[in-house]
Amino acid sequence: MTALADLLRKQIRVTGPLSLAQYMAACLLHPEHGYYTTQDALGVDGDFTTAPEISQMFGELVGLCLAQTWLDQGAPDRFALVELGPGRGTLIADVMRATLQVPGFHAAADLHLVEASARMRDLQAAALPAHRPIWHDTADTLPEDMPVYVIANEFFDALPIRQFQRDAKGWREVMVGLSAEGNLQRGLSDAAPIEALNSRLEDTEPGALVETCAQGSAVIDAIAARIANQCGMALIIDYGGWHSKGDTFQAVRGHRPTDPFAEPGRADLTAHVDFEALARAALIAGCAASQLTDQGTFLERLGITPRAQSLAKGLTGDALAAHVAAHRRLTHPDEMGSLFKVLGLYPATESPPPGLDP
Repeated sequence: MTALADLLRKQIRVTGPLSLAQYMAACLLHPEHGYYTTQDALGVDGDFTTAPEISQMFGELVGLCLAQTWLDQGAPDRFALVELGPGRGTLIADVMRATLQVPGFHAAADLHLVEASARMRDLQAAALPAHRPIWHDTADTLPEDMPVYVIANEFFDALPIRQFQRDAKGWREVMVGLSAEGNLQRGLSDAAPIEALNSRLEDTEPGALVETCAQGSAVIDAIAARIANQCGMALIIDYGGWHSKGDTFQAVRGHRPTDPFAEPGRADLTAHVDFEALARAALIAGCAASQLTDQGTFLERLGITPRAQSLAKGLTGDALAAHVAAHRRLTHPDEMGSLFKVLGLYPATESPPPGLDP
């Protein structure tokens, strides 16, 4: 077990079981023992690899999608270029490089990064030596007086979720408590009606499990309100689907699934994104939402295959094989191509971002 496990056991003995959201928040964000505070998560030596780490093509195409949207919206002379959860800064660095030749884009852009971890901020600063990012702990402090162009790649899947199992008498929340031996384990609360889940009574039966993510909806509220009022767009790229149903809570360590309660603070905890809930929150805030699109389809529409062919001309041997494998991994339906989805948010008076047309 871990130091964080000892702290959580003590807390549960004093205050009672934790919601899954409370458990996830502690495991990921505890200031001394949290996963994002202490672990080097990304890359071959970490626990998972994101699309920007696989190939520069991903960031290049995302950057050109943002730049084309900026041009389509009249090229505002000042805007906030935002990334939520920038990791090592690889994606935003590729975006800045790909848009360097877009006339006026860099001069108009103020770079804003939503990142709570001081350690990750240092890595992002090192990846962006020619830029001066402004960091934010949350999306709530992003500028409200200019358009915002937002990237969120594998951000929403790491936000804490709650789980509810339907019961004949209402809903029972999945909680984290202690076994007789003192080990962390899942359990269920007493059954109770939950007004926010009344709409799910029509498409579930007793025993069914649904997940909610209040923090995700709150982030969308902040971003969508800015887009509706000032223009801009957001690209949300993540794994998940339309309409939450079933248990998707998972832990990964060393690129392999692991028990999420075995070593809290040492594994990445995530859940599939409910894109329907995000789109609904955006619509309530006055923003339009695109059709949900597979990542592979999105990248192909933006021209990833011609870009891959162009880059391949100067490669041979292992470098060429790795490049071909990266293209496949990003786009093929058996890999990230269909697992990952893309949702675009944009003003109701504008067209969807490139690659997300109906």
